[in-house]
Amino acid sequence: MIRVGIIGGTGYTGVELLRLLALHPAVTVTVVTSRGDAGQRVDRIYPSLRGYCDAVFTTPDIDNFGDCDVVFFATPNGTAMTMAAALLARDIKVIDLSADFRIQDVAVWEAWYGMTHASPRLIAEAVYGLPEVNRDAIRQAHLIACPGCYPTAVQLGFLPLLEAGVIDAGHLIADAKSGVSGAGRKAELASLMSEAGESFKAYAVPGHRHLPEIRQGLERVTATDSVGLTFVPHLTPMIRGIHATLYARLTADVDLQALFERRYQAEPFVDVLPGGSHADTRNVRGSNRCQIAVHQPQGGDTVVVLSVIDNLVKGASGQAVQAMNLMFGLPETQGLAAVALYP
Repeated sequence: MIRVGIIGGTGYTGVELLRLLALHPAVTVTVVTSRGDAGQRVDRIYPSLRGYCDAVFTTPDIDNFGDCDVVFFATPNGTAMTMAAALLARDIKVIDLSADFRIQDVAVWEAWYGMTHASPRLIAEAVYGLPEVNRDAIRQAHLIACPGCYPTAVQLGFLPLLEAGVIDAGHLIADAKSGVSGAGRKAELASLMSEAGESFKAYAVPGHRHLPEIRQGLERVTATDSVGLTFVPHLTPMIRGIHATLYARLTADVDLQALFERRYQAEPFVDVLPGGSHADTRNVRGSNRCQIAVHQPQGGDTVVVLSVIDNLVKGASGQAVQAMNLMFGLPETQGLAAVALYP
């Protein structure tokens, strides 16, 4: 059995990890941390886990993880970078769901996240945990930087087009929408449902911190030195889900449906919908799937890709479990074969 520790077990991604790992046949969760709830049973704070998790919250002291094979960080940005080195030195694998190790350029990371990086030498060791691109590297990794939710949906939507070289990489547009759980489990006025409900708004239009991560990922698969991307996120009055509507100008005549179907035919968690379909967040809610629909309106030179995920699963905890499976030589889909919730 793989012995798992979770640092930050009371946020949405931490609880989602507990939900997914509770039924994973090759995993036992041995340590779950929470400074505020230390000493209390996990299933007392989260009754949905009664009968599935008998762990007790503890403090995130390094010595508490001595028996772990892997530790997940479901923490705010800035935490994993202060603890990862000590865990790795004990031969404990690390999977970080925050942004601490996603961006390879330390100066870029510090500019966007507004803090000094505590472990810059580890950035080069970190493998970006998008299995559809880095599967082989993930298998050999000791430190995984899990992609963000917006970056997952946007990259999976643009990748087939960029890999095939059939769009103008200098003029891409990502118009993306997220449910309120993307803001995390904290008391913040703008993310209260009474504030977000019956409303719809864009935010961080001048620049969102996921922009350099998306651009970095897209540039890895293009023949050009840079990708021109306009990324505009929106907050929608729903709890879970990311819907990314992606626009690009075609530079070649191509069968778009066939291109996407070929690219993702062997991917267990990417579902290319039939031609003419419209991707819907409710059809991936609670699952680790990304559903994609591709369109060429009026047969013109613009391609529109619709890419939807559950931000807490494929956009965070599910993708982290997918990476763990690869790291430990398990079937990639183990513990993740859940059908989406409907309605």
